[in-house]
Amino acid sequence: MNAAEADWADGAPQTALDVLDRAAAAQPDATAVIFGNAALTYAEYVHAVDVLAADLAHTRGARVAILMANSLGVPIAIYAAHRAGAVATPLNPDYTAHELGPILADAAPAAIVADAACAAKATDAAPPGTRIIVAHPDFVPTLLARARPAPPAPTDPDAHAFLLFTGGTTGRAKGVLLTHRAIAANIAQFAARVPGRSGDEVTAMAMPLFHTFGIALGIHNSAHLAGTLVILPRYRPDWLLDAIDRHRVTRLPAGPAIFASLLGFEGLARARLASVRLCLSGSAPLSAATLERWEAATGIPICEGYGMTEAGPVLAFIAPGRAKLASVGPALPGTQIEIVDPADSARVLRAGEQGEIRVRGPQIMTGYLDRPEETAAALRNGWLYTGDIGRLDADGDLFIEDRKKDMTIVGGFNVYPREVDEALCAHPHVAEAAAVGVPCAAKGERIVAFVVAHPGTALDAAAIEAHCAERLVKYKRPAEVRLIAALPRTGVNKVDKVALRTLARQEGTDVA
Repeated sequence: MNAAEADWADGAPQTALDVLDRAAAAQPDATAVIFGNAALTYAEYVHAVDVLAADLAHTRGARVAILMANSLGVPIAIYAAHRAGAVATPLNPDYTAHELGPILADAAPAAIVADAACAAKATDAAPPGTRIIVAHPDFVPTLLARARPAPPAPTDPDAHAFLLFTGGTTGRAKGVLLTHRAIAANIAQFAARVPGRSGDEVTAMAMPLFHTFGIALGIHNSAHLAGTLVILPRYRPDWLLDAIDRHRVTRLPAGPAIFASLLGFEGLARARLASVRLCLSGSAPLSAATLERWEAATGIPICEGYGMTEAGPVLAFIAPGRAKLASVGPALPGTQIEIVDPADSARVLRAGEQGEIRVRGPQIMTGYLDRPEETAAALRNGWLYTGDIGRLDADGDLFIEDRKKDMTIVGGFNVYPREVDEALCAHPHVAEAAAVGVPCAAKGERIVAFVVAHPGTALDAAAIEAHCAERLVKYKRPAEVRLIAALPRTGVNKVDKVALRTLARQEGTDVA
């Protein structure tokens, strides 16, 4: 543990607003946020936040939903909700009114800040009487043209800062409640593990800003470093590579799908990436093959981490310069991670043994909104039970094996699909792969693998089967391999295992 990690709590902010205000006080004229051809200095950033917060003064103690595609307006709306003393509730702008209805019914927001494209469905889905603030194309200039108001009463660090909805692919989405103190602690914890050059970091964010990954590694970490956040409307390889070159990006946080996509993009070889010092991976497991290919192709290291919405979100991260293949690193400072027997949570397992990951630390949620039974199941005696399967090595570094619920039992043997995914991705012609378990009369369950080939390569099921035979014991090998043009994804760009299981139950046909 370095000195920064040992002292991570000294002078740590109490709220995310403290982080923004410190940056604005230190570098008011520095560029804070860029979106397309528009940019804000830190002084302008805080000005816009304070003006919108005044419009949200009536929401103190209530919730403010934010329904906006990536833009300058998203971080302004989040910080403005905080400044107003409200609970920021970012939502997926791609949701339909039908999907939004139950979520907004649960959240019961006092106001919704929606961009012009989302205003109609926000109005349709919102409970009667909900105030809708429409962020038209001139939204930010209009905020800047108004006089900056007097600041409201300080924000209580122990009040809720965020209501973040998670899940929803297997049932109704759960609302995670996180306090300002938890969010601020996680900002400081992450910065201690992955330090940067204050005032000299430019972060490109192509991930969705409504998601906890985009908020933590984009909005919050960039402000903590008093750096510049370059927001892209969405991920497109040519847009991202152009932004890296044009803005001299130094940090690239992204999900594994983006790194895999860039490796298959013919323009990567011509891209100017010299400014990038570090890539950060999270939100889903990064395969060892993708990591190795990325570093071989670009020379830029990827540091991978582990977290979840319920944990602020970062729990572990590998430190720059301390790479250990397939590890997400040790617990962040101030965080404790243990591996316990999935069938007996009182039994803590030894180094090297696989079991359920449980965690505790200052960044953990207070619970799920109006879900007392699910809160009690997840939070027990101060520990958050993650539902993930992993192991700790002798150094305390964490390795993620799979989701507890994704474990498959083939002929009485436990199979973790992520191990199969890693074996599949090690094939040089495989861009991405995902394995799922489906019912089987003979063995209880069988493994079906979905494989995406790199463009321009020749790949067939027989080659994949031969490859797996060299790397996996027989019961772990896919009983069926299907070539597919692209893996289905959720709204936050994670592989949609529910959709894959549905496909796997259908008659096997290649759809590449």
